[in-house]
Amino acid sequence: MGTIEFVAIFATLSATIRQAIPITLGAMSGISSERSGIVNIGIEGMMLISAFTGYMMNAYLSGMDSLALLGAEIALDSTLRLALSVAVGLLTGGMMGLLHALLCIQFKVDHIISGVVINLLATGISGYFYDPQAETEGKIPELVQNPWPDGHFLNRVGVVLFDKDVITYITFILVALMTFWLFSTVWGLRTRSIGENPRAADTLGINVYRLQYTNLFLSGTLAGLAGVYLTLADVGVFERNMVAGKGFIALAVMIFGKWHPVGALGGALLFGFLSALQSQLQFFGINVPHQLVSLLPYAVTVVVLAGFVGQARPPAHVGQAYEVEGQ
Repeated sequence: MGTIEFVAIFATLSATIRQAIPITLGAMSGISSERSGIVNIGIEGMMLISAFTGYMMNAYLSGMDSLALLGAEIALDSTLRLALSVAVGLLTGGMMGLLHALLCIQFKVDHIISGVVINLLATGISGYFYDPQAETEGKIPELVQNPWPDGHFLNRVGVVLFDKDVITYITFILVALMTFWLFSTVWGLRTRSIGENPRAADTLGINVYRLQYTNLFLSGTLAGLAGVYLTLADVGVFERNMVAGKGFIALAVMIFGKWHPVGALGGALLFGFLSALQSQLQFFGINVPHQLVSLLPYAVTVVVLAGFVGQARPPAHVGQAYEVEGQ
């Protein structure tokens, strides 16, 4: 194996992680929602509107030296500016999650229709209010620098493990935390119970609606984190419809992972790997039409779903309306 191929392998692995992060967060957004009985195809819109608001807040704060907050003048450095921008994106996603919950729970709107409304609303708002002249001052920097210099035999390993932003590391932590929360805590048990049999959960004294609203807010927040990752950590800019189907791919990955965070992470890494191959195949001497390479991740996603969707059992009550007595 030549030096170029060796470098390309580690570059592909690094790109795999970068491509998998928004898909993983989107899949966990879907898990949080569907484990509590509500279908959420609005992840695409939640990611898009959060990417937009996070980016525009960053653009608004760029160039400002201070910020008046709660009657006090606060010095505004790059860390605080980016933190506020991320917070705005997360809050936007959370609010869209609550809107989806309101439509599905309070007004009994079909879950699919509600998700379509979320997607159309996000596309319209971000497209109408987007300012192409908006400029930002940088994006979220790498949290940990590669400790091994060029020429060191571990340098390429460091390229994969380090030189990543904080959201990347948070995503892997969130996968572990959500796995623990879902299967080892009271919240997780109650969430899974209302997704399987809300009537039985209601009989045991669980406030079904309140838990669903909570989980939909969490779902929107996770989708919001995926959105701000795209504009504040990955590409650093916003473009109309830049999510480009990642929310729907996240739903496919969620099904592939059988509504389990670790399984979803595995599916996201598979999709990320296939996406990363698009720019690396030439280094391995494989010459294929670029259109075919671009199609590969989506084609494999369809094939994988065709093989796994029959084996994956969704929560029994997902997508069904439920009237809680006395609420």
